[in-house]
Amino acid sequence: MTETTTPLTRFAVPGRIAVSARTASQWQTATLTEIRHETPRAATFRLAVPGWAGHLPGQHLMLRLTAADGYAAQRHYSIASAPDASGHIELTLDRVPDGEVSGWFHTEARPGDTVEVRGPLSGFFAWPGDRPALLLGAGSGVVPLMSMLRHHRARGLTVPLRMLVSARSPEELIYAGELGAETTPVFTRSAPPGVPVGRMTAAHVAPLLAERPTGGWEAYVCGSNAFAEHASRLLVAAGQPVERIRIERFG
Repeated sequence: MTETTTPLTRFAVPGRIAVSARTASQWQTATLTEIRHETPRAATFRLAVPGWAGHLPGQHLMLRLTAADGYAAQRHYSIASAPDASGHIELTLDRVPDGEVSGWFHTEARPGDTVEVRGPLSGFFAWPGDRPALLLGAGSGVVPLMSMLRHHRARGLTVPLRMLVSARSPEELIYAGELGAETTPVFTRSAPPGVPVGRMTAAHVAPLLAERPTGGWEAYVCGSNAFAEHASRLLVAAGQPVERIRIERFG
């Protein structure tokens, strides 16, 4: 019998083994261990996955939820947690109106429940931590970016990392308690006293591009189609090379 070589993901996180495509193709049982509410509409669900082989910040997974009658629903979700050896991963889900999977998580899921996961998937949006990262997100588009930020902190990485994140209001800013000096929030509906209200503009992006770290920025944009188009245009207008903009869209 001959043995074939399994291709690896494009990037390897320093100190971790790259994840094989064979491992990512297998469904695994994940047990819900914790639920944390982030905003009135978003919550983080921590899952124990004993066979999880690791992921890269920015990657996502496929989740499968099967009902008692055998009906199954599958969704792609970004991974919010940084890579570690805990055997756990975290997903942060908005409650989507009439959403089959997100609705179940927000209304019925309890610690001890099990679901199936397959991944990690996609290396295009992954950030291995080896280059300056400029992160732009809106709403739940901050989820894969938070995996990058957490990885940056956990590893004590010295490469520059900056984040711009757009939310409707401070109450709807996901992970608000974790964000630090590297993050600039932009509020589109309401904001604290003295903070302007409105869309992300060139005035937010231009100062970051003016920093120009050694090697330049690798830009990661995640959000709705409208936000992705708007943010990527701001980056290009400020001088960011198109080929160094990575976009993850939803909705």
